[in-house]
Amino acid sequence: MTVNGQPAALREAVSLGEFLRDHGYDTQRVAVERNGSIVPRKDYETQTLSDADRLEIVCFVGGG
Repeated sequence: MTVNGQPAALREAVSLGEFLRDHGYDTQRVAVERNGSIVPRKDYETQTLSDADRLEIVCFVGGG
């Protein structure tokens, strides 16, 4: 699997939400593109990742 252009190890079947939490992402403050398509936040727990997936993860940062 590739995450933000870098190879990433994937353990057994895991949901996108679980992957994000395991890697320290706040699921309420990210946007995820999986294989070229934006994944709605409501689908994070039902999307099972595979070794062939390409993820782009963007974190929202507050400030001014």
